[in-house]
Amino acid sequence: MKMTKVVPFAMSALLIGGAVVAPTASANEGEAVVTNATDNNEQNPQVQPIFIKITGTIENVEKREDSTYYTVKEDENTNVFVVNDDTLVFDNTGKEVKLQKGDKVTAYTYANKPMLMIYPPQYNPEVIIVETKEMGTVEVDFFNKELVNTDNTLKLNVGKETEILSLSGKKVKTEDLAEQHLLVFYTIATMSIPAQTPPSKVVVLDTIAQEPGETDPSKAAVQEIINNDFYEVEGTKMVPLRLIAEELGFKVESTGKGAIISKGALSYTITRGQKEYGYNKALRYFKVAPALLEPTKTYVPVEFVEELMK
Repeated sequence: MKMTKVVPFAMSALLIGGAVVAPTASANEGEAVVTNATDNNEQNPQVQPIFIKITGTIENVEKREDSTYYTVKEDENTNVFVVNDDTLVFDNTGKEVKLQKGDKVTAYTYANKPMLMIYPPQYNPEVIIVETKEMGTVEVDFFNKELVNTDNTLKLNVGKETEILSLSGKKVKTEDLAEQHLLVFYTIATMSIPAQTPPSKVVVLDTIAQEPGETDPSKAAVQEIINNDFYEVEGTKMVPLRLIAEELGFKVESTGKGAIISKGALSYTITRGQKEYGYNKALRYFKVAPALLEPTKTYVPVEFVEELMK
């Protein structure tokens, strides 16, 4: 078994400098707005993205118990979208669709949502759009009192023909769209600044728990543990089981050969040296078997942390 204790700074630099580049993406253009000189900062302030926008083509689909993992690739960049029943999936005309292998897609994820530093990067998008040959443009952003988006590129002129919906199921009117996170579908826009459009459909994203500016203290603490205490075994990042599980509110009981981790109705039975582990009454499998890499500290693949964080 090949095992390497990696210097956290070096690994962080590799992950941030190589694979995990999407968090700097603009919600509208796919790139951050960057000024070239100090004098320009006042005239062209940096626009902080509300959503990360990631595009690519679905190359692989892996169904798991409560989610489906879509591997998406664009040029040399590979990302994984974790999709469940709460993920909104439309085509660019506003029609609800099912994701399929070969689809060209664009995913929108809150920019400040906690994300584990693993490769390939994994995202839990709020919205996924399937691109078609039909005419239709999509905007996912925060709109102010004047219904203008964050970087002043689009203003909504909502009319009688605009279909207005909300995720919560509440009836909403035009005045309810102000200062909301919106999913907007439109086909035409003026050449003005900002461009103005009569949207065909607007969805208020009012049931999404992770709002910009919110942070989850436990998830932030878990990421700190991962950054400072991990090994690489056979190309897999291994992290300390007990420290992370207890931080997430799980009870950890040692079995001598591993541990039983439980919280509410959830129970995991993990045995060092075995890739299979118990999940309630079912069996699941690690890529690399848990191991005692330091005295009294069992390490597991970092992907298991995502399961605990769901």
